[in-house]
Amino acid sequence: MTPPHAEMPATVLLLGDPQLRRVSEPVLDVHDPDFLAKGQRLRRALDAFRNEHGFGRAIAAPQIGIAQRFIAVHLPSYVGLLINPAITWRSAETFTMWDDCMSFPSLFVRVRRHDAISVSFLDESGQPCMWSKLDRATSELLQHEIDHLDGILSFDRIDSDASAGAGGVGRDAIVLRDVFEKDPAYFRKQVHYVIGDGA
Repeated sequence: MTPPHAEMPATVLLLGDPQLRRVSEPVLDVHDPDFLAKGQRLRRALDAFRNEHGFGRAIAAPQIGIAQRFIAVHLPSYVGLLINPAITWRSAETFTMWDDCMSFPSLFVRVRRHDAISVSFLDESGQPCMWSKLDRATSELLQHEIDHLDGILSFDRIDSDASAGAGGVGRDAIVLRDVFEKDPAYFRKQVHYVIGDGA
């Protein structure tokens, strides 16, 4: 019999859904049939998004309403789940970037991230893994996804800089994707890094 979770459509929750603000619980048993079904749902959600939009490197379980600490990734070096991921080291150096998200695909948000991180996690067989001092592209991605596990969105990381107004929030820190794509050179000048530019 197919587990009920495997039959449910994996709809990506959109900005404003309160489930995106929940702090997720650790996965206790990577071999539990219920967890395995949820893992398959998350992987299918990532595949469906990539097929529809032509991009998408990762998705966190809370984005499809599962309040557990795991992420599906599709990277050149690894395709699968990161279970109970935790950042174990952060570089002192930071950078600014335009961040996007499957939960608000029409927006970019200017945020500041650590230039490099190290991450520990369990793989799908339950084996402990460590990725040390990751490149910028992978580091920013995993900072974004691990934030999701803690109910944190890009809007909580908006870059406050010299252009900040009285409220302490950087001016023009949110832009519609359509506006960005009409004049990408203008927006690229406002940050250190743009997704897709490499490390």
